[in-house]
Amino acid sequence: MNIWRVVKGLNLYQLYRLAILAVQNPILVYPTIKVTRRTMLICDDMYGEAHHKNGKANAFRHALWNVLICNAANKIHKNEQKAVLWAKKVTDLHEKLWPNAPLPMAMDLHNNEIGRKYFLKCIKKPEKEVVTFLNEFAANAKLVSDIREIQSHTDNLVYLDEI
Repeated sequence: MNIWRVVKGLNLYQLYRLAILAVQNPILVYPTIKVTRRTMLICDDMYGEAHHKNGKANAFRHALWNVLICNAANKIHKNEQKAVLWAKKVTDLHEKLWPNAPLPMAMDLHNNEIGRKYFLKCIKKPEKEVVTFLNEFAANAKLVSDIREIQSHTDNLVYLDEI
């Protein structure tokens, strides 16, 4: 992930929204970028291009990204709730600035939330253990085809397809 290529591709509205978020908590910007890169490297290594689709690998990526953002923010703030709030702000903004169709967006938001819930259960676990758990958890993700179905899987990752 080349951060400058991403920044250069943003429009003024996207830059403005990201700047507002960065100003709210500037000390968390670099760690968030760092764990975002780490998430992509892990997913590329484990799943190749599959994590860019709407399957189980994508569910894994969203959950892992949220756990890693929470971990990074928690190391700085020493407050789990502030860490979760930061991860929610970052990942919700990502979904708003780079929107999908409604169903994939609902899936991403749901899997982000599952990642944040897992963070609260796995605080201080090593990254390798988190990755292993989430990989196994994603293997049991639930296939959904409707937004209402997503709402019924409050404790599971969800995915749309493997195509």
